[in-house]
Parts: sequence; structure tokens; C-alpha cells
Amino acid sequence: MTKHKMYQYGIVFIIMGVIIGFIIAGSFDFTRKIGANPPQSLEGNHEGATQQESSTGLAALEGLSTAFANVADQVNPSVVTIFTETIIKQRQSPFFQFPFEEFFGEDFQRYFQSPQAPERPQKQYGLGSGVIVSSDGIIITNNHVVEGADNIKIRLIDEKEYEAVVKGVDPRTDLAIIKIDAGDLPYLKIGDSEKARVGEWVLAIGSPLSPELAHTVTSGIISAKGRSGIFDSGQYEDFIQTDAAINPGNSGGALVNLHGELIGINTAIASRTGGFMGIGFAIQSNLAQKVMNDILQKGKVVRGWLGVIIQDVNPEIASALDLKTPTGALISSVQEDSPAEKAGLKSEDVIIKFNGKVIKNSRDLSNLVAAAEPNKEITLIVLREGKEKEIKVRLAERPEDQQPLTQVQPKAVEKVGIEVAEITTELIQKFELKVKKEGVVITAIEQNSIAAQSGLQPGDVILKINRKEVRNVSEYNALINDIKAGDTLLFYIQRSDSKLFIAFTLPKD
Repeated sequence: MTKHKMYQYGIVFIIMGVIIGFIIAGSFDFTRKIGANPPQSLEGNHEGATQQESSTGLAALEGLSTAFANVADQVNPSVVTIFTETIIKQRQSPFFQFPFEEFFGEDFQRYFQSPQAPERPQKQYGLGSGVIVSSDGIIITNNHVVEGADNIKIRLIDEKEYEAVVKGVDPRTDLAIIKIDAGDLPYLKIGDSEKARVGEWVLAIGSPLSPELAHTVTSGIISAKGRSGIFDSGQYEDFIQTDAAINPGNSGGALVNLHGELIGINTAIASRTGGFMGIGFAIQSNLAQKVMNDILQKGKVVRGWLGVIIQDVNPEIASALDLKTPTGALISSVQEDSPAEKAGLKSEDVIIKFNGKVIKNSRDLSNLVAAAEPNKEITLIVLREGKEKEIKVRLAERPEDQQPLTQVQPKAVEKVGIEVAEITTELIQKFELKVKKEGVVITAIEQNSIAAQSGLQPGDVILKINRKEVRNVSEYNALINDIKAGDTLLFYIQRSDSKLFIAFTLPKD
């Protein structure tokens, strides 16, 4: 056998050996065994992963639950229940409980009501909430919770009760500052409401519906910020909106974040039924803190004043003024000798920024100006004839806020039968007043009262009482509270363009 043939046979044997090896290997079915193990392994891993994820999710929920509970424990002792008592006098109706009023209305009853019918004092009771913000008993609540109350009682979480006094009120923000004579009280830290974010978890705490439900805690999120134009157009509105349950009685209670910081004072709900429908509003804590500091330190709320009449920019106005978007605050007029006039602002200017903050509408500008301190220089960006212009303005103090924000005392109302207020821009417009500064204007008058019978009317501006000047509500209260039954009162008033005297004698009891 030649070497060449041996070489050929060797190659053939090698090829046959390889083929036989593949056949033998295939008979052991390695592929099926290896393929059978991974599904078992993967199934085991999936179950483990599911258990791990479930455990992680439960831990997260437990962590959130613990956070809520911790905040509630921390905050609840600083929230109080407020009870108010207001004494009113009503004349006895000759119809008592007969159904004439139901069918013919209140005017029918008043027509047949005897002016000489005896007045019987009746008590009205109110319920609200408040937040302790200092260890010595300073409490923030809503003005509408304590407005006109003769007595205010505070109940703490430990059932201790205290009489409260009103330090000051601000109807324009619906805030009131009251105080109890106590010390070493648990109080809430006031947080920065500017840092609060939409979607952030919050808790609402208060006394909804009845005293038995005091210190109710509800949870939700911040649904929106900067809500305005919701209620009274004469108020400064910059609400936090929340879906944490708020009901009547919650007014004045706390809205807190998960750090236990006060970021809002619960004040109102939007509802078609009178109950909670998922839309509640809280006054931002930054605004509440400014009002509190002003009242406690200055005796009144001090607001900045620009001196312009402004309105929103709608699409039609934007088109007429060649504006790209219907945003900003349009100046319709500039008041004489105002900071705006001195700075060179003009009608048709559209203010789009205030110290770098974007102005979406007229309420944005009103809130920012009011929150600014008088004598502070601010920077405005305005659109004038389609071009942006920077204007610096030194704000002044808002004129109607130059007198302390005191209320007419209930006893003064009872004695004479009228309610008065200090002159404001709104009252000047409402009653077309000729007096722009000092004096108090009659805003309401009790029917069949001695004042009504004497000829006094809503819109009359009281300039003097018994030849003593009346420049503000405080002076009015002082003069009225000094008089006694049987005394004669001489009012010097201005009605439209005329000035006249009106006198009457208070009836003896």
C-alpha cells in the first residue's frame, strides 16, 4: 500500500469518526435537558421577584401611612376648636310661627311688624377652627369665623377651654388673629407656601360640622395653586386648592405638608350641595403670616399701592392692542398723584411682569402689589405700543388701609342701629361718595331703629358726633360706647353734595 493510499484511508476514517460522534451525542438528547431546566429556574425567579416587589410596595405604603400618622400626632395638638356666641335682638312678630312669611315673604312680615314690639335678645352660635402659631397663644383663623362675635371660646385637644380676644381682623383676606391667655402651648411652624407643589400630599385638620368631630384629619393632594376670582371680587384671593376633605367647621383650620409645616388656612369649599365635593381652598401661609405680623407689630395690615385701575386682557382687547397673547394686566386709568403717575405709567400699558414674576391677569398684579411693602421700589415690565419697557416704581401705602382695621363693636350697633365702615374705593363707588378720606360711611341700618326713624340712610358719611370729629371706626366706637340711654346724639353728615345735621335721643330701657 502506497503512502498516497494510506493518506486517503486516514481521511475517510476521520470523517466517519466525526459522523459517528454526532450520532452518539444526539442519542443523549442534551438539548431537551438543558431546555427543561431554564423554565423551572425562570419560574422560581419570577415568584421571588413578585414577592420582592410586593414587599417593596407594601413597605412604601406603610411608610406613607406612618408619615401621615406622625404628622397627625405632631400637628393635632396645635389645632383648636372655636366656639362663638353672638347676641342679636329681634322684635317679636305678631304672626309668630304662622305660615304667612313662607307664602308672602319677609317683607310681608316686616310690614305688619309693630315698631313698638319688644326686642328679645337671641343668641347665635358658631363653630370653627384655628391654628396656634406661637407658644403664648396667638391663633390664626378666618375672619368669618369670629366676625361680629360677642364671645369667643377656644377648646384645646386636651379639652381645656379659654376665652379669646381679637387682636385684629382683615376682611380683605378673610383672616383674623386672636389670642388666649396661656403659655407653653404646642404650636405649628409656618412653612413657605411658595415652595408647595401641585401633586404634593397634604393633610387638613379641623372641626367639621360639630364639636364631636373635632380634630378630624383628612388627606389629599394640592390640586392647584394661585386660584383667584372664586368668591368675593373685593378680596385678595390666592388660594391653594386641595382635594383633602374640608367641610363647614373646618374654616380656620390647618393645611399642612408632610413635614408638619403650616402651608395654608382652610377657608372655603366649592360645592353644589353645601358639603365636600373634592374642591377646597386654603389661604396661603405666606399671606397669613404677613397679615399676622402686620396686625401684631403695626396694629393694622399695611399694603402696597400702585395707583392704577386695571382689568384683564381678553382676546378682543389683545387683538385691538396688537398683543400676541391675552395675558397681563391692562391699565385703564392712572390715579392722580399716585406712584404709578410719578413713575410714568400710562393707560393702555399692559403690565406683564412684577419683580420678575409673570402677570397672567389683573388679580395677579393686585395680589403682588398688596403683598409688597410701602416705600419699596419694584420693577415692572410693561408692553407699550408693542414694545417691552422696564419701569421702576416706589410703592406707597394703600390709602384705605392707613387706619387700623378695627370692627364696629356689636354694642355700638345695638345702641344706635347702624353699621359703619371706613371709606374705601369700593364704598366710594358703591355709594357715589363725595368724601374721599376722613369719616365713616353708614353701610347698613337696622329697620325700625331710632337711627332709621330719624332719617339716617346707608351711604351717609358721618363727619361728627356731638360736635366731635369722627375720622375712623375706632373714634366712632369710642364716641358711641360712651353714650347712655336718654342721651341725645347730634350727627353731622354728608349726603351726596349736601351736609346736614340729624339729631335723636336714645330711648330709655
